[in-house]
Amino acid sequence: MNFTQGSSIILVLLFTISTIAIWISGIKLTKAIDAITSHYGLGEAFGGMVFLAIITNLPEIAITTVAAFHKDYDIAISNILGGIAIQTVVLVLIDVFGVGRAAPLTQKGHSKILILEGVALVFILSVVIIGAQFSNHLILFRSTPFEWIICSIWLGTIFLVSNMIQTKQKPKPEELVHHLRMPKSTFKGSVKAAWWVLGLGAIITLFSGWTLEVTGEVLSIRWGISGVLFGGTILALCTALPEISTGIASAKIRDYNMAVSDIFGGNAFLPVLFLLASLISGDAILPNLKPSDIYLTTLGIILTVIYMAGMVIHSKKQIFRMGIDSFFVVIIYLIGLFGLLCLI
Repeated sequence: MNFTQGSSIILVLLFTISTIAIWISGIKLTKAIDAITSHYGLGEAFGGMVFLAIITNLPEIAITTVAAFHKDYDIAISNILGGIAIQTVVLVLIDVFGVGRAAPLTQKGHSKILILEGVALVFILSVVIIGAQFSNHLILFRSTPFEWIICSIWLGTIFLVSNMIQTKQKPKPEELVHHLRMPKSTFKGSVKAAWWVLGLGAIITLFSGWTLEVTGEVLSIRWGISGVLFGGTILALCTALPEISTGIASAKIRDYNMAVSDIFGGNAFLPVLFLLASLISGDAILPNLKPSDIYLTTLGIILTVIYMAGMVIHSKKQIFRMGIDSFFVVIIYLIGLFGLLCLI
């Protein structure tokens, strides 16, 4: 299908429909995954940090796969790195609309496991910056060693979290993290029906993600918008819609740890897609990162650390229905967007 010949109105319509499809599929998928993982007793760490992270990031997987196939990485890379920053800002929406006047999000949702996930995310993003400094001739199994290191850190975090959850010493209630997004939202149907919803939802999400990438690339060129700016803002926001809806729903049922964990866990998974892109294209991805990509990575680190500090300080103060940490995240993100415009 050649989208370059289509009118801008048709492309905008397709982009919008794909965005709506991702929003609806994201909600349906999380309920189906919750039913499946609960039925088979897969465990919170596997069900949430692996199964759920992969499924709910299908739009990013589709976008990265298409970009790697065409060897056109600008939008895909900026979508991944810009998506980390935007999904961290999603915690602000959860703080305001999910928790509200009750208390700041990080005062309600904090645990050792969340701190561990945050540290792992900072490590992963740091490796992204380090890997970008090396030559693209440093290849190990169709990729650079740094993409493999990122994948190893992600897998290692899953192992550590599994041990923390399954430890013989019973953890305190406030230290438990439920990685399933909607544990109290029942799936109306059998496990077999949940598998059908999972399969159909995955196909819809993948196709929608592919449509977003292709139509978005054409529109960004026609409108004279940089691929980095488009992928790191508009496209990243569209693919973060499932996290917004389910994150607010998690806070509404007072599972605040789950809301924070899903954002940190999903963000840690996104850079693993660089390995997928390298394996598909045979090109080294990290050494080809632009200064704007490094900028988005650094912004993601700063926003993550602010929330980690909020979990340690436990401040009860609020500004405009949000915690002080969320307030600073909004300010720094807006400044960051202005800096990105200046950089591009």
